[in-house]
Amino acid sequence: MTLILNTWIFEQDVKNGTPQAELVDRTAKLGADGIEVRREYFTDLETETADVGERAKAKGLMVTYSVPDELFFEDGQFNSKLTTYFDEAKVMGASKIKFNTGRFDRYRGNLKQDLSRLPLNKIEMNVENDQTEASGNVAPIKAFLDSVRKIDLNRIGYVYDLGNWAFTGNDAIQSAKALAAYTNYIHLKNTVSDHGKLKTSSDLNTGIYDWKRILNVLPNDVPIALEFPIATDKKIAAQMAILRAGAEG
Repeated sequence: MTLILNTWIFEQDVKNGTPQAELVDRTAKLGADGIEVRREYFTDLETETADVGERAKAKGLMVTYSVPDELFFEDGQFNSKLTTYFDEAKVMGASKIKFNTGRFDRYRGNLKQDLSRLPLNKIEMNVENDQTEASGNVAPIKAFLDSVRKIDLNRIGYVYDLGNWAFTGNDAIQSAKALAAYTNYIHLKNTVSDHGKLKTSSDLNTGIYDWKRILNVLPNDVPIALEFPIATDKKIAAQMAILRAGAEG
């Protein structure tokens, strides 16, 4: 399996001022296959993306890019900033870039024409289920992906995010079955209920989900990212071992 570390894992370090470029070296030292950098964590985007790209290439790490933006705005307009995000991904040598779907249900444009502006032949684009009604339910995500398939555009798919299903009240197993055919990437985090309030767990095995059962439904040849804050490198290594044992067992 290809194991990716999302930089949310290092949340406290980022808050303390550690740039994501430095986390590339740390990710490599931990023995991961790649790093998922988050756009909202950059403070000097131009300098840091270049640094991430150089370090990742030197360490032989796969780079994926998480962008907290949507493909379609509230009024249904196609997001013109997407080309800028792809340019940033190119600087880092990223092989995948991720967005949220947004209001595809309100889109009335030419989908093939709009998506053809993006360098999809170089970088795979995926949408993820988030914690909103528009982008966090199976039906709107599948509607977009079905439309993409109909116009025969390759390298557009889906990131299955386990933990987010709890926040939108969806069944994680049924969602996995419905979207497995589109899944290019998996985000794993578990969810706990703390006095009725949902929170992301700090341990893959603690929470409401049997993640191993989920993986049995999803493709077994796509990268898997750990995506939840973990306090120390020792604990990160332990979570990586749990994932590898569960995914390969």
